[in-house]
This record gives sequence, C-alpha cells and structure tokens, in this order.
Amino acid sequence: MAAQLIDTAGSRRRNRRRKLLALLLASSVAMVGAGAMSLAIFTDSQAATGSWTAGTIKLGAISPSTVFTATNILPGDTGSQTVTVSNVGTGQLRYAMTSVSTNTDTKGLAAQMTLTIKVGACPSAGATLYTGSLSGALFGDPTQGQQTNDQIIAAAANQSLCFTWLFPSASANSFQSATTTTTFTFAAEQTANN
Repeated sequence: MAAQLIDTAGSRRRNRRRKLLALLLASSVAMVGAGAMSLAIFTDSQAATGSWTAGTIKLGAISPSTVFTATNILPGDTGSQTVTVSNVGTGQLRYAMTSVSTNTDTKGLAAQMTLTIKVGACPSAGATLYTGSLSGALFGDPTQGQQTNDQIIAAAANQSLCFTWLFPSASANSFQSATTTTTFTFAAEQTANN
C-alpha cells in the first residue's frame, strides 16, 4: 500500500509538471502570436532618381588657323593679325600659349624677328601678354592651375588677341632669303575646382 501511495504521489507530480509545462507552452505561443499581431503596420515607399552629365572644356578652332603668311619681307617690315580663341565647351576655361619655331635653312630668322601679343583686336589691342623674339613666344603656362598671364574665357565665348611681328631694321645681310615657320599651341584647362 505504501508503494501504491508513493506511485500515486509521483504520478500526480508528473501530471502537475506536464500541466504546468503545457500552460507555459500555451502562454508562450499566445505571446508570440500577440507580438506578431502588433508588428503588422501599414507602409508605403516612393522612389527618386538622380542624373549626372559631365561638362566639357574645349577650345574651338583658332581663327585664322594660319596666323601669318608673310613673303618677301625686308628689314623694317611689320604686320599684325587678330587671332580669335574660342571656348566651345560648357565650362569656363583657362588657357596658355606656347610656340615652336623651325629654321630649316639654319639662318635663325625666328630668333631675329620679334613678336608682340596683346589682348584685344588689332590695331587697338590692350594689355601686352608677350613681347620678344618670335622663337619661344609664349604667354601663361600650360602647367595645371592659375599661372601668370593665363587667359580665361567663359563657356560659349571667345577672346581676341593681336599678334604683331617685326623684322628689325638692323637685320644683317645674312638674313636674305631666310625662312622660318612657327607653330602656336593653345592649351586649355578647366577653371572650376582648379
């Protein structure tokens, strides 16, 4: 009989534990269900887009493309030409000019002649950008960034320069039939953030 009482008491404890476990499990499921129900909210979204297009830094054709064609010049002769530099890009640019002269006859006419470059149209141009020997004529500096005498042109605008050459009166007889060719190179860069 004692064994039966111990077995009944153990059986009751097991039943209570099972009921308690079932109750805890049911409570947990109810809480999760309630939590899941509380996470249900209305939502909405909208989209926006962005678009980017890079600008351009572009020199137009230098006009005229042949700055000078002077033949049969004699000591004391001079000439001038208005040269137009155009910005056909979408951004403001800064430019400089360098030159290279060739003297295939080795007489050195480029070093003998002088060149003056001024801002503005000939004959009433303004500030002088360069005056000196035709060989090595330049203004500004093509190195990146603002340099002395670099010129600035707004987008879709242009600038006139007056090029004036002189064959000096004191030129020696050795320059007879001398010839030279000079290439003027205009190099541009953006001004924004530079």
